[in-house]
Amino acid sequence: MRAAERPAGPVRIAKLQQALGGRRAAAVPLLVVRLPALERTAWREGLRKAHTLERRACSAFTSAAGRALRIQDIIAHDRGSDVFIAALTAPVRADGTAANAVDVRSALARITASMEAETRLEVEAGWTTYAAASDAGDLTAAVGRALVRGAQERERYAFFSALGHELRTPLASIRGYLETLLDDGIDERTRQRFVSIAYKESLRLSRLVEGMFEISLLDLHTAPVRDSSGSLDVALEAATDACAANAAARSITLVRANATHAVVTLDADRLTLVLINLIDNAIKHGRSGGTVAIGMETSDPLVAGVTIDDDGPGVAAAQRDGIFAFGARGETPASGSGIGLALVRLLLERAGGRVDVGESPLGGARFRIHLRRDLAR
Repeated sequence: MRAAERPAGPVRIAKLQQALGGRRAAAVPLLVVRLPALERTAWREGLRKAHTLERRACSAFTSAAGRALRIQDIIAHDRGSDVFIAALTAPVRADGTAANAVDVRSALARITASMEAETRLEVEAGWTTYAAASDAGDLTAAVGRALVRGAQERERYAFFSALGHELRTPLASIRGYLETLLDDGIDERTRQRFVSIAYKESLRLSRLVEGMFEISLLDLHTAPVRDSSGSLDVALEAATDACAANAAARSITLVRANATHAVVTLDADRLTLVLINLIDNAIKHGRSGGTVAIGMETSDPLVAGVTIDDDGPGVAAAQRDGIFAFGARGETPASGSGIGLALVRLLLERAGGRVDVGESPLGGARFRIHLRRDLAR
């Protein structure tokens, strides 16, 4: 891009809002970059150090925007702020249409990468569209919306990256066993064992794919799941039955307390998927030949819960928040894909519930889920 085609230097955010207010009929893509390190530096090392970092960041933002954007685009930043904004007001096609999602993500990625390289600071970024009429002139809300969207997209990208890695393992295993089965020299006992292993790997692959679709569909709707309900006791019985074979393979005894009927605000299929993930997790991390105990908490008239205890090594207090993040893996051989617990958290939070982990009376980990009762049903 020639120098004459580059956008001008940053204007104040109030001036950007005023400029966008004159485009009431058009939705303008907004790129938002935030450097949280600036605020932390101000608190820890003083304003002088923070202002020095801010000047470097502003220079990097201006330079990066100049390479990625057009002269009609507007960039904005207020002194003392950790937020940098680019409004893509320039048409990008011959028919005058505005930038589409691919254009926006490409420009944001280039700006973000450049700012990270030039400032060596942590960068948060995201994008949204802003229309003065529908947004009631509130640019602050649009900035927040962009950063939330960016966080969701980064989480989703991390999920698909982890998933892609995990899909290769069962696929390679299934292919290897099937190729061996094509050999006429395989005896019947070995053939049956290989078929059984390939079948189990196909079930594992199926769970990974189901998790992928659940998360990708849920990410399209950020609002809590509504108008759905399921029977917690029925789902618990179905999940325990589904996990029985895995428990038997490790000689683990599943102990399920008597269940009390409770209808909660999560549909039966997703509720069962949540419980299968948690019970399977307990089986994987529990002691071989040990016990996994499953119980219900129904004393609260508004909330119902489930506890799942294992006798494994447990989860260190410092790691308890992080294990529900996408791609998070433990350090034990039983550690899985980093997808199952992330899916559990996402499904429960979208239904207004929660999941936590602590110490178990059995010596390992206790996972506890809480869901609102559907009192109307």
